[in-house]
Amino acid sequence: MIPYDIIKRIPKVELHDHLDGGLRPSTVIDLARKYDISIPSQNPAELADWFEQGCKLKSLTLYLQTFAVTTAVMQTEEALRRVAYEAVLDWNEEHIVYGEVRFAPVLHTNRGLSMDDVVQAVLKGLEQGRKETGVQFGLILCAMRNQSPNLSLEIAKLAVAYRDRGVVGFDLAGDEKGNPPKDHIDAFQYIRNKNFNMTIHAGEAFGLDSIWQAIQVCGAQRIGHGTRLVDDMSLDGMRIEKMGDLAHFVQDKRIPLEMCISSNIGTGAAKSFGTHPFIVFFRNHFRVSLCTDNRLMSNTNLTKEMNIAAENFGLTLKDLERISVNAMKSAFIHHDEKLNLIYDVIKKQCADIRKEYGYSDWN
Repeated sequence: MIPYDIIKRIPKVELHDHLDGGLRPSTVIDLARKYDISIPSQNPAELADWFEQGCKLKSLTLYLQTFAVTTAVMQTEEALRRVAYEAVLDWNEEHIVYGEVRFAPVLHTNRGLSMDDVVQAVLKGLEQGRKETGVQFGLILCAMRNQSPNLSLEIAKLAVAYRDRGVVGFDLAGDEKGNPPKDHIDAFQYIRNKNFNMTIHAGEAFGLDSIWQAIQVCGAQRIGHGTRLVDDMSLDGMRIEKMGDLAHFVQDKRIPLEMCISSNIGTGAAKSFGTHPFIVFFRNHFRVSLCTDNRLMSNTNLTKEMNIAAENFGLTLKDLERISVNAMKSAFIHHDEKLNLIYDVIKKQCADIRKEYGYSDWN
């Protein structure tokens, strides 16, 4: 087994991290006091436990209810800057060299901010964090499945408008069941027409049709979660005996799957760590990355996610390096920037770790 301390030192890439799902409990308490917002506890440890209750009980309803608290304290420019800034500091603690954080701007306009104000505040916080730590970032703007398609189009236009100021993509989030992505086709078509980037939450709480629509109808370049893609396979343990057309397409076209193990267990999208389909995809050469989804609600970070994968699936240091490289290849930044981070940072630092601890080039 790879020691936890070594896993923490591995250079990492985060592709699926919700801004309103990653606050520090102490920050929630500070902001709630400042803005006179009622919260379940003023004790950081107790509040952290409350945020994790849905994950512990595997209750998607409880899991989602906690976001009402985090979004409530993120309604001012000051609060948004602070939360974004702290996200980058927390990434740096886990040796994340590049991270993409996502959020829905419309959920932060309850106190009069415009969506432009919201995006600018978050970008200022992320940039402050980058200047202090050197961690590179990209911001993804989310539309919500249960909201008006016209609003989704507005957010898509907002994302493109900020493409040269730190926004790198567009996403559709929210409950999959009864809210198909094709309902928001105008937003996706706008993104495609502007040669911009999109990822779509799909195949988490709903089945293969959600993934198919995201890719074939909407044009998703990445899939958030995608756990249910395993339904398009016949398995013998980890070995795939047969794949359907959709699974073949995802594998052949190298469509990245943003895998969030702890989150999937907590929301019921997967039954246990040991049976999570991540390892089926990884061992069969799908392009998968490890992500946190909601660090606060799942009590996790990227080091923990890598450690979970290493403990349950016997991953080597070389495997974890490959996961970081997979993520970097899939990032929504330009090709030359990816190559610089892969060869000058990720591969170099992993080689240094192997040399320091006596690992061979193959483990």
